[in-house]
Amino acid sequence: MSVHYSCVDSTRIHAYGEIPIQPNPTLTRAIRELLAISGVSSLLEQVEMTDQGRALETRFRVAEAATAALAAGGAIAASLMGNHRTRISTRAAEASLMSYHFLRYHDSAKAPPERTAQQTRPIGGFMQTGDGRWMYMHPGFPHNTEALMQILGNPKDRPAAQRALEKRTAPDLEKEIWTKGLCSAMVRSPSEWDESTHCQFLSCRPVVDIIQIGDADPIGPKTSQGRPLNGFRVLDLTRVLAGPTCARTLASYGAETLRIGAEHLPSVPMFVTDTGHGKRTAFLNLQDKKPRDQLNKLLSEAHVFSQGYRTGAMERLGFGLNEVAQKRPGIVYVSINCYGHEGPMRKIPGWEQLAQTVSGMAFEHGRHVNKGTPLLQPAAVTDYTTGYLAALGTLTALKRQREFGGTYWVRVSLTRTAMWLRSLGLRDNTHNEPIGSKEQKTLTMSSETSWGKITHLAPAVAIDGTEVTWKQPSMPLGQSNAEWQTN
Repeated sequence: MSVHYSCVDSTRIHAYGEIPIQPNPTLTRAIRELLAISGVSSLLEQVEMTDQGRALETRFRVAEAATAALAAGGAIAASLMGNHRTRISTRAAEASLMSYHFLRYHDSAKAPPERTAQQTRPIGGFMQTGDGRWMYMHPGFPHNTEALMQILGNPKDRPAAQRALEKRTAPDLEKEIWTKGLCSAMVRSPSEWDESTHCQFLSCRPVVDIIQIGDADPIGPKTSQGRPLNGFRVLDLTRVLAGPTCARTLASYGAETLRIGAEHLPSVPMFVTDTGHGKRTAFLNLQDKKPRDQLNKLLSEAHVFSQGYRTGAMERLGFGLNEVAQKRPGIVYVSINCYGHEGPMRKIPGWEQLAQTVSGMAFEHGRHVNKGTPLLQPAAVTDYTTGYLAALGTLTALKRQREFGGTYWVRVSLTRTAMWLRSLGLRDNTHNEPIGSKEQKTLTMSSETSWGKITHLAPAVAIDGTEVTWKQPSMPLGQSNAEWQTN
């Protein structure tokens, strides 16, 4: 069943005349909340959504969250060009939460490897400790895996790793892992998380935090010609999913987007392709002075600086919030991390799985569908949704910068997103209608790349009067010069 409605027009034609449409109250509430955070509640009138059956087996309102985040961002992008209508379906939004799942390389000989390094991993996923609690042992990149293995005495296989875990308690093991700056976390119930000190810090801030940190004249294009973000330049210093998704979203609205990485940093090739649409990519090793000088040159003409490093890392490189704001007044500085930007956990590194683990999502989802054993959502829901929320915050800040000037700080985190997902409540059941091959054809597009032809999801948002798409196909990392293309 499909329900088609705008947030203002509440009737539709039926055989017996006009009857009221019953909009999804959670979806309407979610987009109202996000537009209110952005200070543009009136844009609700320009949003049209199609609410359809759910694709994912979960009671969490992940479709509503993604739809609201994408629709709100689209409405703000559309407003940069005038009074244009934004359209989206919940199916397209929900598909975008598993975007990499729809990625197809037509020439397998040219496709990148699935992983940067194949290795046997005795640890990984949810594993039980001696006190009966659960840890999510995050294998992640090789350096994290090796360090976690050392903590457990370098077990040779999974049974040996499990025996080592049975000698530990979850709180003590988590403390040791975090003290060493590594990624893993103890499973918490929703109530346990809600009562934690760190949750109180996060609860005090909105799911998208947009802060004006200084005065500055407007620095971007005065008007948007052709596409909402034409003429805007985005520096993307993020990797894996959430941060790259933010920049990919901005690129779909026309921003010139340059992804800056370093050759020595590990990556996940599938995610590089999935989040690389609309971007060029360059290598700059910021440990060295000459590449830092080049980044400063790029910064002098940028409008957005998006980074996903752990708290404090960019400051050590000379590109923290205050340094960048001083070098480029009027910049929109975007910070994306796992556990938030205030509170005792702000400096701890983490990924999607750990946000679900600490926030109570994995506990609750396991209770629904896995007989009480913790379980992750069937998609990267906090990663992609956080990316869309970051893009929403960035668009809001760019709109304010154009109209009023100022320098802005946009803050999002995977864990705060998980808390927001929980706040939207639960569905009555986990009934789902997976996206089949026929429906996939309506949601995907093809591009010619260095890997040959690929098929991938198209942008979920449509805006009347303009094109929401990517002009630059995804490319391998480091394939471009570290310079802007447009004058």
